[in-house]
Amino acid sequence: MIRVAMLSYWHVHAWDYTKQVQENPNSEIVAVWDELPARGQEAAAKLGVSFIADLDELLARTDIDAVVVDTPTNIHRDVMVKAARAGKHIFTEKVIAPTLREVNEIVAAVREAGVKLTVSLPRLNDRYTLAAQEVLNQGLLGELTQARVRLSHNGALADWLPQHFYNLEQCGGGALIDLGCHPMYLTRLFLGMPQTVSAAFGYVTGKEVEDNAVATLRYENGAIGIVEAGFVNAHSPFCVEIHGTEGTLLYGLPDDVVRVRSNKLDAKEWVTIEQPALRISAYDQWVGHVLNGTEAEENVGLAIDLTKLMEAATISNAEQRAVALSELQN
Repeated sequence: MIRVAMLSYWHVHAWDYTKQVQENPNSEIVAVWDELPARGQEAAAKLGVSFIADLDELLARTDIDAVVVDTPTNIHRDVMVKAARAGKHIFTEKVIAPTLREVNEIVAAVREAGVKLTVSLPRLNDRYTLAAQEVLNQGLLGELTQARVRLSHNGALADWLPQHFYNLEQCGGGALIDLGCHPMYLTRLFLGMPQTVSAAFGYVTGKEVEDNAVATLRYENGAIGIVEAGFVNAHSPFCVEIHGTEGTLLYGLPDDVVRVRSNKLDAKEWVTIEQPALRISAYDQWVGHVLNGTEAEENVGLAIDLTKLMEAATISNAEQRAVALSELQN
């Protein structure tokens, strides 16, 4: 049994991960820490476990094997490096950290300690993603020329997001670094890593962070990736478009069907693509890595790339220019 400590209930999905820990037969929650003691005490009481106010004290305990990190993004580096050095396996919400330098410090500590790290990138495991990958593997779209992925909601308009999600210092950004992570890592999955990133942020509700954002990824072969995210759109469907020299794939415009039209298929019309079963969740994958001594190589690699793309987008918006990934500081 993997004995897990929940590190913070700052993130909006922290209780979702709590449920995943509880539902996995190989893990259990044994303690809670939170940078806000009152919130942590409330969560611990609800769960019937100990609240430990001092993080160093918690990480020193031998009856805790692993941690789930849902702290503010700006303290991810400090919390995860400490956890790794204490020999605790780590499951964390995206992004790992807001800068490549911090991510490299975390990953170095993880590797040195030999603990298992997995990042929550849930849409990698969804049926439409797996179906799209199979279409690409079959070469039905030819050489890819463009991918566009959009994810948006009305959280800032309807005021259902927690107020600290608009705190620039804690979050490192707004709609793009939070919700836009999903379109970003999916675009990276489909097209690979670009040469440059350009971004434009909008501030519709006047928050400290952007609530409307687009990032453009430019590739050496002329392909373009378009990543869209927002907190100010009432009925914007999650959607995926992948275009190539031989065909196009569409999903979520607005239904949950994957459609392909390809010059390589006999059908001269849109064809519905069967979606495979869901892959197990990132959390359950992490548990498997801990128990089996394996590594989440693809997951961690994509998470590192995600931070690179987000950092480049943030710089691009601030400096109003395209940012080459080679500019980022290690």
